[in-house]
Amino acid sequence: MKYLLKNAKLLSGETACVVTDGAYITYVGAQPSEDSYDRVIDCTDRLLMPGLYNCHTHAAMTLFRGYGEDMPLDRWLHEKIFPAEDLLTSRAVYNASMLAIAEMIRGGTVSFSDMYFFCDDTARAVAESGIKANISRSITSFDPDIDMSRDRRFDEAKALYSEWNNAEDGRIKIDISLHAEYTNVPRACIEVGKYAAEHGANLHIHLSETETEHEQCKERHGGLTPAAFFEQCGCFEAPVTAAHCVWVEDGDIELLARHGATAIYNPVSNLKLGSGVMPLAKLIDGGVNVALGTDGTASNNVLDIFKEMHVGAIVQKGFTRDPSRIGAGDMLRAATVAGAHAQQRGDCGEIAVGRRADIILLDLSALNNIPYYDLRYTAVYSANSSNVTMTMVDGRILYEDGEFTTVDIEKIIHDMREECGNYFKDQKDKE
Repeated sequence: MKYLLKNAKLLSGETACVVTDGAYITYVGAQPSEDSYDRVIDCTDRLLMPGLYNCHTHAAMTLFRGYGEDMPLDRWLHEKIFPAEDLLTSRAVYNASMLAIAEMIRGGTVSFSDMYFFCDDTARAVAESGIKANISRSITSFDPDIDMSRDRRFDEAKALYSEWNNAEDGRIKIDISLHAEYTNVPRACIEVGKYAAEHGANLHIHLSETETEHEQCKERHGGLTPAAFFEQCGCFEAPVTAAHCVWVEDGDIELLARHGATAIYNPVSNLKLGSGVMPLAKLIDGGVNVALGTDGTASNNVLDIFKEMHVGAIVQKGFTRDPSRIGAGDMLRAATVAGAHAQQRGDCGEIAVGRRADIILLDLSALNNIPYYDLRYTAVYSANSSNVTMTMVDGRILYEDGEFTTVDIEKIIHDMREECGNYFKDQKDKE
């Protein structure tokens, strides 16, 4: 399909026309010379901007939205989430992933990085919906003498990579995942890191999310921080996506920058779980690529990158006591081009000729967006995900004016209500 999106406002404040042909943007300017299009879309009163990236989430955890509230991370995991995840099924993960994907598409997210289980089912949901994703099978290990050549989790991760990496014209990429330092032994980290490096795959990890995690790692490993531990295991030979980084030290920041790793800022989840606030200014000043994530809905409770931008900017102003240190531009970069970089999608994340046509439209006539002066500030401080009127991925419209074009939203809602209504009941009946 060839589209002309005319009369659009860009983040720069310019009024422009954007042409997409197939999966790519082919023109950005005042007026294209051609006049033959499959469709012309009038974008008057619309902000046209790059689609958003959610670089750390657990999509299928929509199953647990609202389950286990007002608890610190360690209790939340061990008393609520880990026991609930023991009940997961392939069907539950597929249904929950479809709900998460629909929520993200409606809110302007064009790609997400997922770490979870039953990943073939998440990949199937991604393939059907048209969104992009970097998917990884979360690996944990507790036996110091583990033989990774016979480990089921690692085998599943490798099979996932073989079957799905770069599927759907590159929409689906497969990352390799180590859940965290505190859920893995060194031998596993060495083997998994080696595999990721040999295949050029992203290594997706949780890193220094809480003070307890960070300090206990130092006690376990002779003063090594989680970042230093993973470096010692050779994990940073692969491109690393490090979620949270709330308690990283100055040496960790230098390490992340030296290895070209990406730190994922999850402000809402970190605040809700009482984990703390990422030292974002230090990371940016230290040369670390920083992207945004929501974490799972069980700890957020929404998959809304507009909310992450808004909260992420405001909490840093209070944290640093400097309203100018972290601004709208930092958040927009983290939500777009920095996210594309984290996912190894070099032709994405910008409105420019030759880039993938991953585009969203935002309603500038919405009451909360009137008036507007600088559209960067409007996008971060005024707008919200309900203002999204169109989401396009690789030149294909997935959502427009309240309607989904690739998924049956009524079926998704029905199936998910049924899934959640029986999820814990089925287990009790078995007992």
